[in-house]
Amino acid sequence: MHTVNIHDAKTQLSSLIENAVNGESFIIAKAGEPLVKVTRLEPHSPSSASRLFLTGQIKVPPDFDSINAAEIEQLFYGASTEATAAISAKKP
Repeated sequence: MHTVNIHDAKTQLSSLIENAVNGESFIIAKAGEPLVKVTRLEPHSPSSASRLFLTGQIKVPPDFDSINAAEIEQLFYGASTEATAAISAKKP
């Protein structure tokens, strides 16, 4: 692992990052004092634990998609389809 000073790191950042991605970590130093180590990150793979943090704690009812459908429809369209159909049926 090699050490580069801050000025060189700024001017060569793209190539240093490319090397780090390929497994060649490096240290950035200021006045000879090491400050940070730059190394490649491993690809993030979402674990099932992070996605299922509420498993068993909540229940979704089977009619979830139709709960308050008439009220929601009224909010979007101003009237439910049943009311609209009834009005349309009465028109000559």
